[in-house]
Amino acid sequence: MTQAIAPRARTLVLLFLAAVAALLVGAGPAAAHAALTGSDPAQGTVVDTAPTQVSLTFSEKVATTDGSLRVLDPKGKRVDTGKPANVSGTTYAVQLHAGLPDGTYTVTYQVVSEDSHPVSGAYTFSIGAPSRTSVPVSGQEVGGGVVGGLYGFGRYLSYAGYIVLVGGAAFVLACWPRGTSVRAVQRLVVSGWLALTAATLSLLLLRGSYTGSGKVADIFDLDLLGDVLQTKTGAALVSRLLLLAAAALFIAVLFGAYDKRDDEEKRDLTFGLAIGGAVVAAGLAASWAMAEHASTGLQPGIAMPVDVLHLFAVATWLGGLATLLVALYRAPADQPVEASAVRRFSTVAFGSVVTLVATGTYQSWRQLGSWSAFTDTRYGQLLLVKIGLVALLVGVASISRRWTGRLAGTGAPGSRATVAAGVGAGVGGGGGKDPGTGTGTGTGTKQSKKQDAGKQGAARAGAGRGSGEEPGDAATGAVGTERAAQLARQRAAEDTARQKRLRDADPHRFGLRRSVLAEAGVAVVLLAVTTALTSTEPGRTEQDAKAATAASSSSSSGTGSSSGALTLDMPFDAGGTNGKGVVSVDLDPARAGGNEMHVYVTRPNGRAFDVPEVKVALTLESKSIGPLPVAPDHITTGHWSASGVQIPMAGEWKIAVTVRTSDIDQVTVSKNAQIG
Repeated sequence: MTQAIAPRARTLVLLFLAAVAALLVGAGPAAAHAALTGSDPAQGTVVDTAPTQVSLTFSEKVATTDGSLRVLDPKGKRVDTGKPANVSGTTYAVQLHAGLPDGTYTVTYQVVSEDSHPVSGAYTFSIGAPSRTSVPVSGQEVGGGVVGGLYGFGRYLSYAGYIVLVGGAAFVLACWPRGTSVRAVQRLVVSGWLALTAATLSLLLLRGSYTGSGKVADIFDLDLLGDVLQTKTGAALVSRLLLLAAAALFIAVLFGAYDKRDDEEKRDLTFGLAIGGAVVAAGLAASWAMAEHASTGLQPGIAMPVDVLHLFAVATWLGGLATLLVALYRAPADQPVEASAVRRFSTVAFGSVVTLVATGTYQSWRQLGSWSAFTDTRYGQLLLVKIGLVALLVGVASISRRWTGRLAGTGAPGSRATVAAGVGAGVGGGGGKDPGTGTGTGTGTKQSKKQDAGKQGAARAGAGRGSGEEPGDAATGAVGTERAAQLARQRAAEDTARQKRLRDADPHRFGLRRSVLAEAGVAVVLLAVTTALTSTEPGRTEQDAKAATAASSSSSSGTGSSSGALTLDMPFDAGGTNGKGVVSVDLDPARAGGNEMHVYVTRPNGRAFDVPEVKVALTLESKSIGPLPVAPDHITTGHWSASGVQIPMAGEWKIAVTVRTSDIDQVTVSKNAQIG
């Protein structure tokens, strides 16, 4: 039986690793949950006089340190005076040194959002006139690299551990009390506890480096660990560890003292364990809710309890499914999971799915806010994938329910044969000494008994020759003992093979095992997608940030400020994987003679797009002038600039921009504008 299980187990493990690798590699650095919605000076502006401070406004409150907001001159030297201060609401400012010379300055920020995720970025502004700068702006995002990958895996492992721990214990208490004595089930639940504990400790150590430098060497920095313990996330992780100590006591009672009680005492103990376990499970779920998405944004007072209920329902469903899978494949023949237990779990799983739909609908509305966010934001796209996986999982579960119904209808109600053939949990035979006796195959039973009797006789003969007939011959005794051990191993292997043949002979039972295995495979991928969702910027926040950025750009261009008397926005699609974006051209003062030109390239979500090349051409078709080429200099990520752009005369000029997004993908977009 073990040999038959091994390939399926390896397949499930490979599926698990593939899902984790695909999501961790594809997701890249953790997406920001607090978006930058404004700045003063604004991105790309040219101010006449040096400002006294630089201020940044975020979509929610953030945590800052001494190096969270830095301003660097064109040579890369810091020109700010120290730690940023919260000047009002979600606006944070840092003071600048007096008498700053003209040139392009780079503002970098690295903060931690209220829902525990790191946020970083950079932009430039100029004093007097733009200049070249030696400060690299690309690669400023935190949450990536080796530390980011380890942190993402730790988050996945913590969710998986919680699901196995809570779901396994709930399955045993609510559906299969006899499972407390099954070693495979005990090992599964204990493994969930160990995984959650190890992951929590790892997250505590990784947290400081994850939100800061991203260096592996800083993982064991005790000063960083002390700083982490003072944050909301650190408090949540510590509280999770304390609750895991209570969970260890719960496991000890469930798999120790519980099985030694009589039926009446078990009923009382079951009630106590159910209450205590529910409290511990809710507390563990709250350690996520109090530090992540639910703790900030819209309606946190409602969102946090809903999040706890959602996670508990996930654990009850998927964790119970994992426990049922183990019972189906690993429960011994004399301790099978009954058909009634499978039916009870089916009912519990249905209730969990209903809860998931209700809580998930509320969470989706809260995090998205509009139908367009489903397709226009990464969070919405991942959510669509999750919804599809849940639908697939429910479909496979309906197949399992049909197999359960068929098994429950096999044999006479209450008979031993019904239990033997009707469970979906690995029943091969009856409860007698020979597992084959419960199947009603009398001939096979007699043959088995004859074989067993022959083996026992041979074993006794070998033992007798080794100890009774020739007591002085130690070598002969050793040979007899070895022969007896070989016969015992042979008999055990034959018994295992016979049990497997008997179990697989029932098509209903075999069908249930396969459908539950398929459910578990889908559940592994679903958990990976859910983990990625928790580290992705909510769609509502992303769209609000884009709207605020657009409003800021429109306001600055409409006032005729130094950011450009003329602003043209042109969407483009160069093809390829990342070919879509928006190119904006600012022309100041947009009249005949010398002009200052700034070109910005952004992705559809409003973030700077680091494309290899940008070219501009000006054409006055009414006078057959042009195209006049302009080759702007690359200032920073998504920003190009050209000074002294000569426009010979006023008129309606066609401004064409060629954007190259890769070695082979490029596109030219254009707009007409009145200049002069």
